[in-house]
Amino acid sequence: MMCEKLRQELMEALLSGPQSVSPEMQEHLANCRACAAELASLQQTMSLLDEWQTPEPSPYFNTRLRARIREESLVPQRNWFAWFRRPVLAGAAALLLGLGIGLMELRPFGGDHNTVANNENAPRVSAPGTAVGDLQYLDKNADLFSDFDALDRQSTE
Repeated sequence: MMCEKLRQELMEALLSGPQSVSPEMQEHLANCRACAAELASLQQTMSLLDEWQTPEPSPYFNTRLRARIREESLVPQRNWFAWFRRPVLAGAAALLLGLGIGLMELRPFGGDHNTVANNENAPRVSAPGTAVGDLQYLDKNADLFSDFDALDRQSTE
């Protein structure tokens, strides 16, 4: 029997009583000092827990507890959305939200994408990074790339 499996079953065997220890567990405990030490440690801990007595609460514990609960219930609760109840802050939040959505829809900083879509005679440009977009970029800049070839030939000579 492997030590890890035995250690997992040791606590159950201790709680169930000594009659629940199987013969193969007993044989392993007789041969393995580490597992036997673990069993002795668990038995010692269980005996200490059996001897421990819970302390009695003071006679005024319930009275003080109720008074403390009453005090805590009188303190106003602060939650995350408390600021939303104030009309000025709620209005400012709504205005900022509307402004943000409006800017996203209008795209004033991203260029004018609608003029190409509205002009049907304008050539269509594919997105960069796609195969068609890369071919269009190479075609448009063919003169520039042909000069790179000349530079490569001169540097190797």
